[in-house]
Amino acid sequence: MTNRVVTRIENATATIEFNNPDRRNALSFDLLRELGAALTEVSSSSDVRVVILTGRGSDFCVGTDLAAPRETKTARGESVADDTERFRQINAVLNHFHHMPQVTIAAIDGGCAGAGLSLALAADLRIASTRALFNTAFLTAGIPGDLGGIWFMTRLLGGALARDLFLLPRKITAAEAHDRGLVGSVVPATELQTTARDMARRLAAVAPLALRSMKQNFLQSATTSLGDYLPAEAERVVECARSEDVWEAIAAYREKRPPVFTGR
Repeated sequence: MTNRVVTRIENATATIEFNNPDRRNALSFDLLRELGAALTEVSSSSDVRVVILTGRGSDFCVGTDLAAPRETKTARGESVADDTERFRQINAVLNHFHHMPQVTIAAIDGGCAGAGLSLALAADLRIASTRALFNTAFLTAGIPGDLGGIWFMTRLLGGALARDLFLLPRKITAAEAHDRGLVGSVVPATELQTTARDMARRLAAVAPLALRSMKQNFLQSATTSLGDYLPAEAERVVECARSEDVWEAIAAYREKRPPVFTGR
């Protein structure tokens, strides 16, 4: 059977790719479970510093496959308890992706809608091709939203704009998504994967301890008060300041050469 999720690791970067191009990388319960297994393997690797999430073919992910057989869907309708448990499992995948220690990049081409948009929003950084189209699409399908899309959108764009995009679903171009802050950059489709890899190489070249600690700072800053955040930030600063990588950064600066970080 063809793997629905394909993972490649090169130069401290893991590229995780949805592999359902004939269905525009639409999501099934099994695909999301495969994604969860891939994330578990990658997140535990000390050799991987950056993760790129993308889709094979001309689309990132158009969300749940509404035309798929009932048994492949998360809400397959066997019972309330069964549907709820299956949603808990895919929510755990989303939560794992958002909180994994590596910095994550969503490289978005073509359609990015529904639960696919939720996954993109869970990434640390988003880059889109000029032909990317975004749509919350949940109300169109008769559901109120899943995989934390509203949670992420509200924190990323603010409550007013999140309500506008979710309550009045419509297609948003890459240029509009960039103007509103939904994505950080827009590039031609032919340059999307190269640009994402270049961004990953830039991130992978910095001090690994500092990079992971900075991600933890961002995650904690979104959910805690300043009073709770500052002590944890101080602990991370001290840990990094006492690392060999800081001495390497100082030596490289003095010797006018690129630093070589080891994560120690």
